[in-house]
Amino acid sequence: MDSQNKNLIIATVLSALVLIGWTYFFPPEPAAPTDGTPVAAQTATPAAPAAPAAVAGATLDAATAAAQTSDANAPRIRIDTPALTGTISLLGGRFDDLSLRKYKETLEPDSPLVRLLAPVGSTDLNAKPYYTVYGWSPAGGLDPALVPGPKTLWTAPADAVLTPKTPVTLSWDNGAGLRFTRTISVDDNYLFTIAQGVENNTGAPVRLAPYGIIARHGIPESRRVYVLHEGAVRMTDNTLEEIKYKNLTKLDAVAGEGQAELISASENGWIGFTDKYWMTTLIPTDGAFTSVVKYTPGADLYQAETRLPVMEVAPGASAVAETRLFAGAKEWEVIKHYQDDAGITRFVDSIDWGWFFFLTKPMFRLLHWLHGAIGANGLNLPGAMGWAIIGLTIIIKALVFPLARKSYISMAKMKELQPEMEAMKERTKGNPQQMQQEMMALYKREKVNPAAGCLPVLLQIPIFFSLYKVIYVTIELYHAPFIGWIRDLSAPDPSSVLNLFGLLPFATPEPGSMFFMFSLGVLPILLGVSMWFQQKLNPAPTDPSQAMIFAWMPWVFMFMLGSFASGLVLYWISNNTITFIQQYTIMSMHGKRPDLFGNIKTGFRKRAALEKPKK
Repeated sequence: MDSQNKNLIIATVLSALVLIGWTYFFPPEPAAPTDGTPVAAQTATPAAPAAPAAVAGATLDAATAAAQTSDANAPRIRIDTPALTGTISLLGGRFDDLSLRKYKETLEPDSPLVRLLAPVGSTDLNAKPYYTVYGWSPAGGLDPALVPGPKTLWTAPADAVLTPKTPVTLSWDNGAGLRFTRTISVDDNYLFTIAQGVENNTGAPVRLAPYGIIARHGIPESRRVYVLHEGAVRMTDNTLEEIKYKNLTKLDAVAGEGQAELISASENGWIGFTDKYWMTTLIPTDGAFTSVVKYTPGADLYQAETRLPVMEVAPGASAVAETRLFAGAKEWEVIKHYQDDAGITRFVDSIDWGWFFFLTKPMFRLLHWLHGAIGANGLNLPGAMGWAIIGLTIIIKALVFPLARKSYISMAKMKELQPEMEAMKERTKGNPQQMQQEMMALYKREKVNPAAGCLPVLLQIPIFFSLYKVIYVTIELYHAPFIGWIRDLSAPDPSSVLNLFGLLPFATPEPGSMFFMFSLGVLPILLGVSMWFQQKLNPAPTDPSQAMIFAWMPWVFMFMLGSFASGLVLYWISNNTITFIQQYTIMSMHGKRPDLFGNIKTGFRKRAALEKPKK
């Protein structure tokens, strides 16, 4: 086997291993099946008056019953706010039709709005049933038929419309002395306030408990990756917990509940479901409640609940329980406002900041500030988010420059000793122990630490990973344009070498296709070129295997990162470019200016020699 074929086989195997490894660590999870008959929950014994929880099984019946209830012909109340549009069904008083005015599914002018909540039986193929149910659980022997349930038809004022200035009150009289009301208000963004009231006109005290449920049928159609949490998220007495969808299906069985996990909160908390950019969250205003997550296998139904304590309402008295519902986009500024001004504890932690949150949060604040300073609130430059990413990369590189400087200086010193080390290897060939001793003596004599260049690089890894995380999770990149053909920094580069970047009149593989990795755009190609130039600052390793690995690495990364969001690829290009400038400058200042073009020519000569046929 000649060297050309050998190198080709080795390179192919290496590339395959890298791509297989990437698929292993960042796999798309298959969506769970959604066909199946919902299974009714079992009925549990009502909780004691002193217990913080309401009623166990009876509460869960509401979500299951809602899944079995068709409300195609039920009257609805329109929701009309600057950020939201949709309707509330008077059958059960369900929040099951909600879209986000500021966000569309695609960049096309006629694209529908992003739909967050959808009813059972929805004809929207892009939205699985996803809704919020509120109600009361009976306690103390109260007949369940005397409290409103998912099939209760509420009444509302004629032509009522829910807006930030016009709350809406629903009402229902059970005909046996109990009158229920539900007053719903909403702000200009994504926060609803639901006040559930009951008036006791009977001759005896009644005991009952309010609840709220978010029910989700199946897993949303999205690419779930290792670096991002999607699933249930809850805060209980200042403790954050994230539970992925696959882990919800593994919950232990609880008596009277099915597969569930219950946690009692005494001070504060909230619970809901989060996607990459969107979230639906139940937020009790009072401290004590029970936080519940549940999975119903037969219906493929995921549930998040808040159960408030049992209330006793005396004859002639009334009671009100107030909760809040967040349903919308995870915009940092809005969520931060709810945390600071509405008193929702640690609400910004609903955004997945990752392991290095102590770095990710300040980085995001800086990116957010740069976006505002460069964009509409400052210079008003087009493509502000793209320039903000470049600016953030420059600032981060400047902050870690002292560490990088030590690394580059160490590399320059090692380069000075390279000829002497090569001579030493030749002289001690066949005697590795002697070579090791002489090499250590050389390091000691020249005061060189070969590991000095590694430590600064290791210290920078958390910083760069945090920056990657910030760019990946921030919603500000969603449909954010940059320059020219880059119209969405949260999506892969739409240009493709397969149709000569739009010159040829045929379509290219869509994102998600197994052939999309070959549909390289301009940004991924620039990424590969920037890595290649960065490598050429130093001569190729003398070891043929190492040289081959280094030669293929830029192009393997080019294909591997080609399907990443344009904003992430832009960050890597900026980072590589700045690193190239820093390394070239520092090595030149120490009298070892890199022979960039010489290294490039040498690389081509070696390749030509390998390709020359043997005689």
